Amino acid sequence: MLAIRSDQEIQDFARGCTFMGTGGGGDPRDGIAWLKAARDEGKEIAWVNHTEIQDDAWTVCPFLMGSIAPLTEETKKKMQRLGLTKDAYKSIQAESVRLLEEYMDVKVGAIVAIELGGSNTPGAVAAASRLGIPAVDGDYTGRAIPEIPQTTPYLNDLPLWPISSVDKYGNLAVIKESTGYEMAERIGKFIAAASFGLAGQAGFLFKGSDMKRVVIPGTLTTCLEIGRSIRESREAGRDPVREIIKELDGWLLFEGEVSKKEWEDKEGYYWGTHTITGLDDFKEVEFKIWFKNENHVSWLNGKPYVTSPDMLIVVNRETGEPLANFDIAEGQHVAVIGLRAIEQFRSPKGIDILGPRHFGYEIDYTPIETLVKQ
Repeated sequence: MLAIRSDQEIQDFARGCTFMGTGGGGDPRDGIAWLKAARDEGKEIAWVNHTEIQDDAWTVCPFLMGSIAPLTEETKKKMQRLGLTKDAYKSIQAESVRLLEEYMDVKVGAIVAIELGGSNTPGAVAAASRLGIPAVDGDYTGRAIPEIPQTTPYLNDLPLWPISSVDKYGNLAVIKESTGYEMAERIGKFIAAASFGLAGQAGFLFKGSDMKRVVIPGTLTTCLEIGRSIRESREAGRDPVREIIKELDGWLLFEGEVSKKEWEDKEGYYWGTHTITGLDDFKEVEFKIWFKNENHVSWLNGKPYVTSPDMLIVVNRETGEPLANFDIAEGQHVAVIGLRAIEQFRSPKGIDILGPRHFGYEIDYTPIETLVKQ
């Protein structure tokens, strides 16, 4: 078991989760607040190796569903009219697990994070601590993703539903059955959109034997190590960007200034494009990144470049601090780091659900290691 207790450890963990969130995965400030609140109430923040979970134990995956787009003043007024003003729960993820337990008449024995991201992963770990059950050192994606089918259970034909849903204002719902993953995602998004933000939902109710078959092991510990490495490099006066690239066997794809930001809140997702104008070695070069919550497609001087399922990670050029897409603003100096996707998402089924054509772009997926050589 690995436990984190200090503020620094919590911040390191959230930093690493944000890095692997590829621009999405929620707000790390929320993730940090949830972990600190649970710890300050005497809860243990920890995770265990997936092999420690019994094969017959029930495991479940709590996650946040909805858009991370900023709220407009008009939306805030509408929320007040609908009575969406007061938080009803300390953890909507924990409450979604409790609701699913009640609906299915089971007792959950372990929590698994759906993805890696600044709030979705800490939120799952905090939910486990509040429920008094272990969190598994692993997740179902190896990065952050906008759509539930972009997970290893989908790749391995395991069921998603039933799904419980709890928003922070006290509205509860259960999706009993669905015609498929994409329809379950659509229903879940509409439920979250009804409260103009995020809902805590829980699904992937598996026995431990199935969880072990599809979990990507060790990713929570990796996030903690990434976050710690970025901080320690910075504190030692080293270049945190180059250091983490070397550590993760990644690539520096670009460095420049954010010259244009375009975004919209559409269909329950945060969509947009960041345009980055090159600096230093990348002077007179333009880099664009298209995101749907997370970063998925890039262009170098107008030519298609790195795409999902490989990872596009934007960080502060000087500090190495990872940036969620809602925190990126015009004028910032950033670096773009590229990492390989896990091999399961490089399979034909993985590329079909997470590659550029899935997002509507007539671009064939090319592995990042091939593109950078070119």
